[in-house]
Amino acid sequence: MTTGTPIDLRGKVALVTGSARRVGRHIALKLAARGMHVVVHYGNPSSAPDAQSAADAIAAQGVQTRIVRADLGDPEQIAALFAEVQAHFGQLDLLVNNAAIFPRQRLMDASLADWQNALAINLTAPFLCSQAAARLMLAQASGGAIVNIADLSAFRHWREYPYHGVSKAALVKLTEAFALELGGKVRVNAVAPGPVLRDEGNSPEAWQRIGERLPVGSTGQPDDVAEAVVFLASQPFITGVTLRVDGGEYLL
Repeated sequence: MTTGTPIDLRGKVALVTGSARRVGRHIALKLAARGMHVVVHYGNPSSAPDAQSAADAIAAQGVQTRIVRADLGDPEQIAALFAEVQAHFGQLDLLVNNAAIFPRQRLMDASLADWQNALAINLTAPFLCSQAAARLMLAQASGGAIVNIADLSAFRHWREYPYHGVSKAALVKLTEAFALELGGKVRVNAVAPGPVLRDEGNSPEAWQRIGERLPVGSTGQPDDVAEAVVFLASQPFITGVTLRVDGGEYLL
């Protein structure tokens, strides 16, 4: 592959974990808009209607889609997820490790089960998914790419979310380790979003104030993260990079 020439994503297959809702849904829809067939993954049974809605929106863009439910805390279900992708599409060109949990809890209040659950979903699952994806990609002539969704908490400590930050910091290192091991055939990068999606804990007024203090002067949108994923997926000379999409918050 000639570096400097963006990879044409049309007709390729992407799997986005946790793509029924929130940022994952935006990533899946953006990839579909670029002509990729997209596997919509969800874990919680209550997200089934959202997964169907996402799949319908993807199919409306003229590409193929597939909905797969899998508990990413269960290695056997992860293996079954990738087996289904291979059986249905016969290839996998892009894995986006997006699914994560965001527990709010001080370290001294956390049980061992709390700690292990956070790491199982936020770190061990991306590790196992990346292994499974890489095996498929290395077996195909075109190779592939993996994009991990990290977080600004990987670089800046958030007092109320300590083990989320620990897991995301480790995910950044895992990104670099896989990039080095897999070489140019399977490129591995990460995106670390800042404030791109308001949650219930922030009022519209508080959310506006968060944006006003950023160097760019406003908060971002989920599509900013989705565009970063598309960029990293299509650039053959970039691997081992974590791209901060945070409006400059890291600099404050």
